Amino acid sequence: MALYKVKVTTGSFLLSGTCDCISVTLVGLQAQGTKSALDKCGTALLPGATDVYNIHEKHDLGDIQLIRLHKEPFSFFPEDSWFCSQVTVESPTGKIYHFPCYRWIEGYITVELPEGTATLASADVHNPLLLKQRENELKERRETYKWKVYHKAFPRCIDVGDVTELDSNIKYSITKKLNFALSKSTSVLEIKLKGFFGRQESWKSFEDLRKVFWTHKTATSEYVSQHWKEDAFFGYQFLNGVDPMMIRKCNKIPDNFPVTDSMVASILGPKTNLTAELERGKIFLVDYKILEGIPGNILNGHNQYLAAPLCLLYLSPKDEMIPLAIQINQTPGPGNPIFLPSDNEWDWLLAKMWVRSSNFSTHQALTHFLRTHVFAEVFCIATLRQLPMSHPLYKLLIPHHRYTLQINALARESLIGPGGSFDQNTAIGVAGLAEVISRDMQSVTYTSICIPDNLKSREVESLPNFYYRDDGLKIWSAINSYVSGIVDFYYKSDESIQKDQELQAWVREIFKEGFLERESSGVPSYLQTRPELIKYLTMIIFTSSAQHAAVNSGQFDFLAWMPNSPSSMRQPPPKTKGRATLESVLEILPEVGTTASSMVTVRLLSTEPGDMRPLGTFPDELFTEEEPKRCIKAFQERLSQISAEIESRNKSLPLKYTYLNPKVVENSVSI
Repeated sequence: MALYKVKVTTGSFLLSGTCDCISVTLVGLQAQGTKSALDKCGTALLPGATDVYNIHEKHDLGDIQLIRLHKEPFSFFPEDSWFCSQVTVESPTGKIYHFPCYRWIEGYITVELPEGTATLASADVHNPLLLKQRENELKERRETYKWKVYHKAFPRCIDVGDVTELDSNIKYSITKKLNFALSKSTSVLEIKLKGFFGRQESWKSFEDLRKVFWTHKTATSEYVSQHWKEDAFFGYQFLNGVDPMMIRKCNKIPDNFPVTDSMVASILGPKTNLTAELERGKIFLVDYKILEGIPGNILNGHNQYLAAPLCLLYLSPKDEMIPLAIQINQTPGPGNPIFLPSDNEWDWLLAKMWVRSSNFSTHQALTHFLRTHVFAEVFCIATLRQLPMSHPLYKLLIPHHRYTLQINALARESLIGPGGSFDQNTAIGVAGLAEVISRDMQSVTYTSICIPDNLKSREVESLPNFYYRDDGLKIWSAINSYVSGIVDFYYKSDESIQKDQELQAWVREIFKEGFLERESSGVPSYLQTRPELIKYLTMIIFTSSAQHAAVNSGQFDFLAWMPNSPSSMRQPPPKTKGRATLESVLEILPEVGTTASSMVTVRLLSTEPGDMRPLGTFPDELFTEEEPKRCIKAFQERLSQISAEIESRNKSLPLKYTYLNPKVVENSVSI
């Protein structure tokens, strides 16, 4: 007789155990074992428990290739879902075999788990059993996770009607679900109690705004409410605010933005001029041309207005980024004046508000939703459909896809769908969102979604006080080093990448379903070398973690004070100067109810409801070999160093930049 010791670990969270009958079949290289019940049926596998069972086989089965877990009914009891974390098997010779699971097992089914050593399909080509297991797993996943066309010009998304149709293995945990619901209901109740919801009048003063969310201030939101009028803070936000992706160096003043030396002389001073500062590389531009011609939404029966401004900025001798000139629409002319810091206070403030309102639209639609949420969903679905759990890249990537499909399905239901937050609270609305995403999909490039290339293309590599860049590049480098270790361990040559059919199918599917086969994007449809694969994987992990944190986590901080980033404007842009007053500005800004509703949304979007896994935290032991474990440890140590460096720097800053501290960066797009 051969004795095998089987250890079964159940998930540690609420309701993860089961009373159903669980049996196991060990499948070895030499023979298949008998189906063995793990315990008396009806004896619960409890949450967080590791149960040990002795299984006696007539003969040594050889190296264990896979195991089959059989879940069957117990008496008249209803089906009881079970979350199995992992199974380990100790052979008669003392050899340990690991079988990671980390999934819900629902219904009365048999689940096959391959031994945990990560392998490419080429390694299983002479093992029909394991090859068949890979094929069956992917066949089942492709039935579960299907593509859907949400909008013809959008990347494709998961094919579900609502979140209830999602597979249990990609849904929020009970903890996260309850906390999310509580946070939402608390925010809504607070606003209702204060009587702000539904009110269609204008704000009477900026001080009245302070009555909203008075219990939920942050140090940054308070700083914003005190400094939002200042030119230096206006410029600061293009570097370290919620959208650091718009600003780029200006080498030539655009023809449709006729700023002259005399216009900016009072800011530049008598010893220099615009041409000289252009040559010195001190002039920068933010251009919202992508919004041109998009009609505004209708809120509460009233037209809302969008603009497509251009904003010229100057890096001053104090290393402050300050605005020089603003033109609110793209076509110059008498009815589209260029606003300047030398104009009267309210004219200049209103011009800056138009820029910030435009930034609200592009940030929410493009920087945040399209370029993190939507792309992350594409990466996730392709991974689930094309990479089996034994593939090393599945093990590498799946922690960075946690909850992404659920949050995006929720977004399509309640945020960007008809009647959702975009429809009810923003000037861009659902129709405008669709149009601006369609436009951006025609211009998105591989360069733009890889941070080192993106920064270089915008010529902002040497800007001072650009903390998004500094911290982001450190994290990119850490991810790149981690990924390099994994790739070099499993792929010994470029040829092994070229011949990995599962990998190439995954890359092709991302190119097809995510980037709509647009070759001009430069997004790869085929990978040939290890450096190409390393960069591609780094981009995916960075987009799904750090980039999302950078453009999402600060939303309440920077957007809660509505005048700093209006979600809508109720009157068209001014055609002349000299008419703006406090009263007229308040008439242009969102009304009371719209402001309150928008604040609830940005609070929810930037508040992690619990069950967070910071970047580099991998409680699911998917890799079983020592080398990838060493890579993970080195990655975690480097992230810890980056955290310490960020915290040390922040001690001397009046406004701390925390969004890319790895301690608060989540592994995945999950909120």
